Amino acid sequence: MKKHTLILSILSVALIVALPLSSIAQNGKPEKKQAYEFATDVLLDHTAVKSQDRTSTCWCWATISMLESEAMRMGKDSVELSEMYIVRHAYSDKADTYVKRQGEMNFPPGGACHDVINQMKKHGLVTDEVYSGLQLGSQQHNHSEIHAVLNAIVDAVVKARRPSIRWKEAYNAVADIYFGTPPETFEYNGKTYTPLKFMDYLGINPDDYIEITSVMDQPMYEQISVILPDNWTFSDEYYNVDVQDLARIAEYSIRKGYSVVFGGDVSNQFFNPVGIVPEDDGVDMKKIEEPVKEKMVTAEMRQELLDNYTTGDDHAMHLVGLSKDQNGDLYFYTKNSWGERGEWKGYQYLSKQYVNLNVTAMMVNKNALPKDIKKKLGL
Repeated sequence: MKKHTLILSILSVALIVALPLSSIAQNGKPEKKQAYEFATDVLLDHTAVKSQDRTSTCWCWATISMLESEAMRMGKDSVELSEMYIVRHAYSDKADTYVKRQGEMNFPPGGACHDVINQMKKHGLVTDEVYSGLQLGSQQHNHSEIHAVLNAIVDAVVKARRPSIRWKEAYNAVADIYFGTPPETFEYNGKTYTPLKFMDYLGINPDDYIEITSVMDQPMYEQISVILPDNWTFSDEYYNVDVQDLARIAEYSIRKGYSVVFGGDVSNQFFNPVGIVPEDDGVDMKKIEEPVKEKMVTAEMRQELLDNYTTGDDHAMHLVGLSKDQNGDLYFYTKNSWGERGEWKGYQYLSKQYVNLNVTAMMVNKNALPKDIKKKLGL
């Protein structure tokens, strides 16, 4: 072997050895570079990622997660609150509304953030340890049978045409068999609380939380009704703001230390691996190799997708921080409720334009609104 060939061989081996182990896949080939690389800008206190399993109750998991963060923001220890305590009580109110409307409505397992607020106003909060809502012997939630049985009961009541005075008693007895009977008192850190007193102990005020949306066909910066399939209460109202205010409010809130709940669409093709609004509608998200240039979302663009059902209220998640990609563009660090799945183990990154386009409604603490928005809304 010639001398210069030997030197080149030695250098080649040295370069291979010097490659970071993380850049070499198990098959010996270099791993594909990640298109998006994120650095944390703001990270708020929050509880660990959980899984909603087969429940269709993301609205509750996301809002309860926000309330857990709110308790920590106000100086309380990290506490795991019960989602199913809220879901169980919501099912009673859904049944009552369904029967009163003679079945002329959706009887959904889904819901909205305000369902959590409405239920905790009446029933307070409890810990997950006290009320897991799990069926006996199960480690995972599965509401397919629960929902089918409860739906069948209210359908039978409606078809009877003359509801008896005992139907609610029967319905709630069945719900308690599945979920468990909600506690009237419970122990926490050596003290006894009612659920309402526990909510007070955490420092959570239900009146602090509002929902915000953006539509063109209703008055701006006023409270409006929003017709969505899972908005079964019919009475809860949302504040209507300009489309560019949506992400601005969320960012401002997080920078002030208050997390936010995103409720909206994640079924579009631009949700994975990150939530973006590409300038090129034909971009293949599986093939991108660097951050993609985005469109500036307009009110007209947003309204069209709402009107033709492209944007739906199919999922809720918890915005717990802010991150920047390698180009310095801002994203919302988002806690999901599908367990530790995906590239970021249960978390997701959503761009500002993704939020502006795809959020149907978001919940914020009214004390964390930008001053100009607060003034416009009369808060």
